[in-house]
Parts: sequence; C-alpha cells; structure tokens
Amino acid sequence: MTDTDPAAGPEPAPPFAHRLLQKVVAARPEEMRAVLWCWLYIFAVLSSYYIMRPIRDQMGIAGGVNNLQWLFAGTLGSMILLNLPFAYLVKTLPRSRFIPLTYRFFAANILLFALALAVASPGQTVWVGRVFFVWISVYNLFVVSVFWQLNVDLFSPEQGKRLFGFVAVGATLGAMAGAAITGSLARHVPPMPLLIGAALLLEVAVFAVGRLAGLSPVLHYLPPTGPGEKLAERPVGGSVVAGIGHALGSPYLLNVSGFLLLYAITSTFLYFQQADIVSHSFTDRGAQTQFFATIDFSVNTLTLIFQLFLTGRIVLLLGVPLALSIVPVLTMIGFGALALAPTLAAVAVFQVARRAGEYAIARPTREVLFTVLPREDRYKSKGFIDTVVYRLGDQIGAWSTVLLGALGTGIAPLAAIGFAALWLVSGLWLGRRQRVLEAALAPAPAGE
Repeated sequence: MTDTDPAAGPEPAPPFAHRLLQKVVAARPEEMRAVLWCWLYIFAVLSSYYIMRPIRDQMGIAGGVNNLQWLFAGTLGSMILLNLPFAYLVKTLPRSRFIPLTYRFFAANILLFALALAVASPGQTVWVGRVFFVWISVYNLFVVSVFWQLNVDLFSPEQGKRLFGFVAVGATLGAMAGAAITGSLARHVPPMPLLIGAALLLEVAVFAVGRLAGLSPVLHYLPPTGPGEKLAERPVGGSVVAGIGHALGSPYLLNVSGFLLLYAITSTFLYFQQADIVSHSFTDRGAQTQFFATIDFSVNTLTLIFQLFLTGRIVLLLGVPLALSIVPVLTMIGFGALALAPTLAAVAVFQVARRAGEYAIARPTREVLFTVLPREDRYKSKGFIDTVVYRLGDQIGAWSTVLLGALGTGIAPLAAIGFAALWLVSGLWLGRRQRVLEAALAPAPAGE
C-alpha cells in the first residue's frame, strides 16, 4: 500500500503544538525538533555571554578608559590567532567533535578566569580584567559564529529563508535572560558564581549540538544511514588557511566580507555619534544609563515581535536582495537625519530601528548567504568573516571617526551615508548571486 493509495485514508493531522507554531513560523513537522534544539542551543550561548558582558564592561572601565583602543586592537589580534587552531579542528575532526571541543575550551577558560578573580590581589585584578575584556570580546563573536556555522550546514537555502528568523528568537530570549540574571544578582554575589553559571550553560549548548547533529539526515530527507549522515560525520578537510584564502579570493565571499565590514564600520560611526549626543544631553550618569537601558529594552521588544511573526515572511516575500537592503537603507536615512538634526530623539529612533532590523532581518538573511557554499567555506571562511573581518570593521570605524572628527562635526554622518550606499550595493549584488547559486544546487527535473 503506497502513500498515494486512496484506501490508505487521509494523512493524520499534525499535533496541536505544531499547528499552533505554524501560525508563527512556516515549519514542517519534521523540522520542528531541530528548530527547538536550535532555540535551546543559542539560548544557552547568548545567556552565557550576557551573564558575563556586564562583568566585562566593568572591568574595561576599571582597566582605564584610555586603554580601550588598545584592548580593541588586542581583540583583533586574538581573533586572527584563534582562527588557525579552529580551522585545524575543522580540517581534522567531524562537526560532532570539533564543535563540543570548541565550547568546552571556552568553558574551561571561563572557569580559569573565575579562579583568577577569586585569588587575585586588587592590583592583579586590573590585569586579569584587561585580559578578560579581550577574551570575552573574542568569545562573543566566536561562539555565535559556530552556532550559525552548524545551522547553515544543517538547513538548506530554502529552509534558511523560512526558519532562520524564528531560530534567532532563541538568541533574543537568551540575551534578555542573561542580562536579567546578572542585573538581579550582581550586587549580591561575586563574579565567580556568575562565571561558573556561564560555563555550565555552554555544556547545555554542547548537549543541544549532539541532538542537532543526529537530525541532519531528517532535515535533508535522507535515510539515517545514507550519504547525508556519512558526509556530516566526515571531517571537512582542506587547508588550515583555506578559510582566509577563500574569503579573500572568491568574489562572492569577498562581497560577504565587505557587507559585514561596512555594517561594522557604520555601527561604530553610530556608536560615537550616540556617545557624543548623549554626553551633551545628560550630565547625570544615572540618566545616561536609563537612556541606554530604554533603547535596549525597545530593541529587544521590537526584535522579538519581528522574529516571531514577520522575519520569515519578509524574507520569502521580498527575497534575499531586498531583505539585505533594509538595514543599509535605514542607515542612510538615519545618518541623514543626524546630519540635519543631531538630537537625542533622532539617535534613539535610529538606534532602535537599525539594531532591531539587524537582529530580526539582516542577520538571519545574511546567514542564508552561506547555505549555498561548500562545507569548507561554511565553517572556515564563515568563521574568519564573522570574527576577524567584523573586528577589523570596528577598528576601521573607530579610527575613521577620529580622523573625520578632526575635519568637522558634520563630516562623519555624511561619510557614513557613503559607506551605507556601498553596503546597499553589496547587499543587492549578494542577494542576486545567492539566487543564482541556489538555483545551481537545485536538482534537475526528472527526465532531464
């Protein structure tokens, strides 16, 4: 009796929970387990980071604000160095082994910092704090990049367009939970218990990775013992420096690098614009903190609404090119408004719209770009771009702002509009190229 046999009767209705979720996300029944494990995975990773982020910021201030530019430079150098051993793990081990090893390496680091802070003298704590500042600035990009590396390896381009926005909901909830934990406990407990909790959350992420790795054949509609499982459990191979070479040598990956670089540069421009406007608008530090907290709350709320109900539909309706264009266009409009009226209201609206657009639409869509690439590029090149290229953009943006500021107060917003225009062109080109590469991956119709 076949599935198409009328005597077989209608297919059973999907469970109630799935019917309910389908009103939010266009996920098929066989995809829901993977999506929920992805939620737990990224929830644990982002909770871990946001528990430690306030500790990082406080240590950065304690180490001297004048030293921050050198701490950022140290972060970039550390990113470059860490990519090489990670690429070696990708080359020699299957993902079911190198991803847990990566997270357990970072968890061990967290425990070492907890111990160092517990036994260090006040003078030593300043130096431990400076190292911790650099380390966590590496950590936050690396652990999130590894999460998305696995996702672009698990899901097809079509699945990514439907699901990545909803998957990112777990990141938003994790960020909110981690910040709430530290915000409520920081005055009552020392850093050590918080850091131990952050390390344990990475073990939760490792547990989720193990469950996701076993779902790969199901997601690609392959038998459990078929070629999909064998491919997934095979080391990626290749050269240790292939990720760097491909990122710089492939026109597609070079444009992906440029897209992320321009995002980071314009983000830094906006950060400095915001700092200048807020410092002149408030003299009270408490009022400044309240302003930043209000922006963060607004960003998280708007992001969550979009991720739950709109992201997947926007990407499917507009397509990748237009979805990638939304934040660059918002950036051009926002910096134009700041050039004309550098007010607190303008910077607040701009920050909320841009950051929510990045987290809810641009980031999930950007990950779709990697689903059409060979496995080596999904891990090695993506890791290099997400970490080194991103931090390079921070450096370029910071020093460019300083140089442009010497030329006049209104020059930086105008320059940012130019960067955003290049960013828009890059996004349109990437979206169109992604469609071509996705079409090339599609199997030919039967009989051809």
